[in-house]
Amino acid sequence: MDTLFNTKFEGDPASHSQPGVQLKSSTYDLQESNVNLKLTIVSTVGFGDQINKEDSYKPIVEFIDAQFEAYLQEELKIKRVLHNYHDTRIHACLYFIAPTGHSLKSLDLVTMKKLDSKVNIIPIIAKSDAISKSELTKFKIKITSELVSNGVQIYQFPTDDESVAEINGTMNAHLPFAVIGSTEELKIGNKMMKARQYPWGTVQVENEAHCDFVKLREMLIRVNMEDLREQTHTRHYELYRRCKLEEMGFKDTDPDSKPFSLQETYEAKRNEFLGELQKKEEAMRQMFVQRVKEKEAELKEAEKELHEKFDRLKKLHQDEKKKLEDKKKSLDDEVNAFKQRKTAAELLQSQAQQAGGSQTLKRDKERKNSGFL
Repeated sequence: MDTLFNTKFEGDPASHSQPGVQLKSSTYDLQESNVNLKLTIVSTVGFGDQINKEDSYKPIVEFIDAQFEAYLQEELKIKRVLHNYHDTRIHACLYFIAPTGHSLKSLDLVTMKKLDSKVNIIPIIAKSDAISKSELTKFKIKITSELVSNGVQIYQFPTDDESVAEINGTMNAHLPFAVIGSTEELKIGNKMMKARQYPWGTVQVENEAHCDFVKLREMLIRVNMEDLREQTHTRHYELYRRCKLEEMGFKDTDPDSKPFSLQETYEAKRNEFLGELQKKEEAMRQMFVQRVKEKEAELKEAEKELHEKFDRLKKLHQDEKKKLEDKKKSLDDEVNAFKQRKTAAELLQSQAQQAGGSQTLKRDKERKNSGFL
């Protein structure tokens, strides 16, 4: 990207140890002469670095859909400012392919298939100086064949405009582009040129005999930039918008193929919503009644158990009380019997004492009588 726009973009290279795929978006205001360009670059950080790559494409699809959704929400506003709206929709996807020289990875095919209906895909063979010219030609043919056989729709430069039909038709035959990037400038002859220096020679980035970088720059920036934006709006965004509105219940015609007004759509959707709300309310009411009944049954059962427990405790208390009363009565009888025995003993003792006293007086009297004699 630095080479493509001849600018040093900020940001450090990301590591290959990311736990998942993250999309990093950066917006720049570029100026060349009197031309201003607002450029947004979105990097797919961590793409293809995980062991399990099954869901690697999902964050990319979700990000693209999120930009479509933001634009759709702006369109649906009563007071729209689309002329001044910062359009964050992705207009071109430069899909870099590793220069293996063999075939596309399964991840590449799956991801491009998921993206071809959402964004303009331009396949690019990165670091194309890593393989020979003959291998590169075979690799391009192999990639094109695999894309066609798997039904992947890549972006085709338009040929309906006579002014660019010839050059775009020629460039379509060169897809995928094989590119080399470099920000270093080397002196070649009498000119300073962007190039990569190797022990075996020098690769010139802007030399069409060495790579397709110039073709990519011409097609992407100078010739087809507006068509990329138009394709995004008329094809990819319209598909998303139609699917989204159909999900919301909006239609162009009714079952009788008659025009379907927005008011009718709103009323139908409102009635449908109110019907669903009423059904949910009724279901919640039934559920509430059922739960109340279940709770009442539980409370009645608990009350019954409490009454049974109370009756058992009451009966147990009465039995214990009766036992205590019987025991008390028995003890009272024993006490009364003991008192009676005590009274009888005291009476006997008193009588014995009285009897003993009488005998003593009789002996004394007899002793006295005998003494007088």
